Amino acid sequence: MIADIGVVIWKEWKEILSWEGSRGKVGILIVVGLLGIFLPLQMGRAWVESPMMLAYWTWVPLFLVTSVVADSFAGERERHTLETLLASRLSDRAILFGKVGAAVGYGASITWLSLLVGLVTTNLAHGKGKLLLYPVTMGLGIVGLSLLGAGLAASAGCLVSLRAATARQAQQTLSIAIMVLLFVPTFGTRALPEEWKARLLETFMAMDITGLVVIAVVILTVLNVGLLVVAMTRFRRAQLILQ
Repeated sequence: MIADIGVVIWKEWKEILSWEGSRGKVGILIVVGLLGIFLPLQMGRAWVESPMMLAYWTWVPLFLVTSVVADSFAGERERHTLETLLASRLSDRAILFGKVGAAVGYGASITWLSLLVGLVTTNLAHGKGKLLLYPVTMGLGIVGLSLLGAGLAASAGCLVSLRAATARQAQQTLSIAIMVLLFVPTFGTRALPEEWKARLLETFMAMDITGLVVIAVVILTVLNVGLLVVAMTRFRRAQLILQ
């Protein structure tokens, strides 16, 4: 099945890179330029020193993957190529895992490329003769959390795209979901009593980066596995062909 998954991933990547506009090769260069050059120049040494970069690099692949995964099934349905794919010898899991894997690879690779370019930019602009690197725990955390963030968006995106009538509808649904995940905790925290907020802040400050990374990894892993299992359950070849 691994070979079949690779076939689907290669097919998806060729389609992604052949797109024009914001989702094509030019779009990738723009994203890398923004994330790897412009923002590091603005943030300075905080780009490699601030623990907040853990949250930043977790969210980046979410947005990158959302831009392509909405097309995974809904787009093929619109282009009338889904029937051909489903009629192939590829198994259900090979198709699903291939599409999830392609989206994860796309989001993670651009994220890590931007991460490396940003590191070079920060050293050239703000290093002042000193090599600036992420702390080991923070660097490993960024790599792991960005991969899990990409997986979360890919699994959720395929699940939504399976039932969406159009890629645009899937894109809108995913965008709303991401905005809810972003703003509900932010505004929810602000609505808490001052005493509760003080306790939360005290607890957060008392934890080291390793503890925060471990908690985030566990939560994202559970969400990834849960969404992937649901997507596997919802993937029904016969129903998709009839839609």
